[in-house]
Amino acid sequence: MIDPPVTLTLPPKRPARSPERPRAVRYPVLAVVFVCAACGLVYELELVALASYLIGDSVTQASVVLSVMVFAMGLGSLLAKRLRCRAAVGFGLVEGGLALIGGCSAMVLYASFAWLGESRWVLVAFSLAIGVLTGAEIPLLMSLIQRAESAAGTPAGTPAGTPGGGAEHRGRRREAHDAAGTVADLFAADYVGALVGGLAFPFLLLPWLGQLTGALVTGAVNAIAGGGLVLWLFRHDLTARSRTLLIGANLSVLVVLATATVLVDDFEQAARRAVYGDSIRVAVHTDLQEVVVTGRAGGPPDLFLDGRLRVGGRDEYRYHEALVHPAMNGPHGRVLILGGGDGLAAREVLRYDDVHAVTVVELDPGVAELARTDPGLAALNEHAFEDPRVTVAHGDAFTWLRSVRPVQERYDVVISDLPDPGITAGAKLYSQEFYGLAAGALADGGRLVVHAGSASVRPRTYWTVEATLRAAGYATRPYGSAGRTSGLTTGPDRAGRSTGGAPPVEREWGFLLAAPDSVRPPLGLDAAVPPLRSLTAQALRVAERCVERSRTEETDALPPSTLVHPRY
Repeated sequence: MIDPPVTLTLPPKRPARSPERPRAVRYPVLAVVFVCAACGLVYELELVALASYLIGDSVTQASVVLSVMVFAMGLGSLLAKRLRCRAAVGFGLVEGGLALIGGCSAMVLYASFAWLGESRWVLVAFSLAIGVLTGAEIPLLMSLIQRAESAAGTPAGTPAGTPGGGAEHRGRRREAHDAAGTVADLFAADYVGALVGGLAFPFLLLPWLGQLTGALVTGAVNAIAGGGLVLWLFRHDLTARSRTLLIGANLSVLVVLATATVLVDDFEQAARRAVYGDSIRVAVHTDLQEVVVTGRAGGPPDLFLDGRLRVGGRDEYRYHEALVHPAMNGPHGRVLILGGGDGLAAREVLRYDDVHAVTVVELDPGVAELARTDPGLAALNEHAFEDPRVTVAHGDAFTWLRSVRPVQERYDVVISDLPDPGITAGAKLYSQEFYGLAAGALADGGRLVVHAGSASVRPRTYWTVEATLRAAGYATRPYGSAGRTSGLTTGPDRAGRSTGGAPPVEREWGFLLAAPDSVRPPLGLDAAVPPLRSLTAQALRVAERCVERSRTEETDALPPSTLVHPRY
């Protein structure tokens, strides 16, 4: 009997997917990793820079942002494992969320500072969110690359287990699944992108676009790169529903970012009004900081630098009289002012007819130019910068004392009119090394006066400055001065920002008169002192006793501040 012919039934062919070639997948993915890494570092630097400007203490803000973000990146890597089965749509949504959150982070942080007065928790929240989303990028992209290269290693339409899937194809699959090579490529692109983003932020984005617009533009680039990669290269991994979701989400993000970019100037003006009030006269961004002059027409101006009140027009004379005139008790033909770009310390010095030369070393040329040209500030400083005895040098005071100042120049009086030592950027200007340089600029019998913050509000900072002066070889005399009550709270500089309905508080300034000698300099007023509005010899003696009351055994044991070990 003849058996009937056996019909072999082959498994149905899988639908051909036309997978991309390995290189056609890997290189575009690495390019997107490069772009996304650059955007991620821009978000990070923007948070650090804006938080340092709004909150102060750049070391603390950088530490908070970096530590929270690195922790969150690890958390994001773990959470990304839940999205591996939907890596394409997951990566697209992650990039859309990162673009939206990172792009809007600067505006939200600034808004919380302007209208709520508190931005620390907002900073932590944004650092955490951006870190989680950034940490999810690499695991999802690695899954996409491995999946694409695995598909490329098996010919389209070849069923698993057929003779065509022999040793040769298994070798190709092992090569395509070279996870170590994939990780190396991804991290190389990530690190190079971070380098480019880190350099682009201070040299391109910040000077050309500013912090708010720069963050928004970075977010748009992030959304286009991430969404474009998924919708183009991994379109075969998306269902129709997922594709519609990604397109809608990315378009919505781009619309939000574009709208915010158009409205950013109006937002910034509204935020300034919330911070400074409605009486803004001038608001400019120099190469170094934001400078705002406020005040009613016909009234004295207030000068804010990076949101901190630098000059309160109503009672600035109390500060500057106390700063300048005790140091002028003695020879004062040549005077050096470190800082003082507002011209107000120079105004007090120029009231002595026997002053021959005044040198002002100001870091920001924009501040000195504004003090010279703005009618309100120029009237307040009595046009000090127009006096032929005044020379203005632009640069960092530390660098100027160290390298720019000719060796033969010596000054009878050095006035340190600098930001408070509590501001991290100025810590080196209150270091033992800085005071050593200042001693080298003093003539025999010369005096140095330092604004050292409030002895009652921040006694540890004040007496650390005093300990640092003593360590540099100075004998010191502490004293202070009080300002009028106002609606400005004491802050990290001479006074803080306006707080609207906050109760009035009295401002207080602490000073140290020092001489590079074992004998303490006399605390008094020169015989030729001009008429003063608030300062008297008796008031100085009372102020010295008040400051001395804050001295304790603990403050006497404080170590000096140095460049490598700042104590403020």
